[in-house]
Amino acid sequence: MKKAAVVIVMLSLAHSVFAADFSFGGGALAGYTFTRYTLHGGSVESVQIMDRFDYGGFVFFDASYVVFAIMYQAGNGTFRENMILDDSSLADTTGTGNEAVLGLSLLGKYPFTVNERIAWYPMFGVEYHIALIQRRTTAGGLVYNRDGGRFMEDRDKDNNTYPLSAWNSLWIQIGAGLDYSLSGPLFLRSELLFGFRLPTSYEMGALEVIENLMNIQDPRLGGLTGKPALRISAGFRF
Repeated sequence: MKKAAVVIVMLSLAHSVFAADFSFGGGALAGYTFTRYTLHGGSVESVQIMDRFDYGGFVFFDASYVVFAIMYQAGNGTFRENMILDDSSLADTTGTGNEAVLGLSLLGKYPFTVNERIAWYPMFGVEYHIALIQRRTTAGGLVYNRDGGRFMEDRDKDNNTYPLSAWNSLWIQIGAGLDYSLSGPLFLRSELLFGFRLPTSYEMGALEVIENLMNIQDPRLGGLTGKPALRISAGFRF
């Protein structure tokens, strides 16, 4: 489903590339990712709360109506995971975490000229994150990689360790950007985006764990992972 969504967006945007003006550039990004998920199933309720500051850099290739970008993003934040069964707490884990991803984005945009120096544009598209690091530090000071399967919550329904790719993620992005021409082909760009993340393989695996190990029928995952992000860059038009 995720791969199909990426292919559909890529095909719908690619036709405009051949008649477009081109530019490329790079810059820095900063953002804030928040997760608020609740897993319900029978007498079990599991709550996941995460807050993370993100930072990194990226390069982009712009074909007027389509922008492709490659980024490296790291992040540090806090987490809390609580599981309750019949009003009794089974687990209440808190701590800090850090992660790193390689990101690929494909966004469509429609430019509007304000004057000879300024243009703005709405944006919409997808971004795919490939997990590079998933590390946590518990409140007690224990540092571990989540793909090491040290704790039960990082193992699947068959008690196998999750691969790092289980934390790969697909985002739907919407936002707007502003270009300011400096001199000749040089320009500055600022973009403000908001992303909605689809559930990861790890999160869907948690549903299977609850269903199989606790014999609970039809558990459900509700909530949201979102991310506002600001990207500042410089570019060069061909």
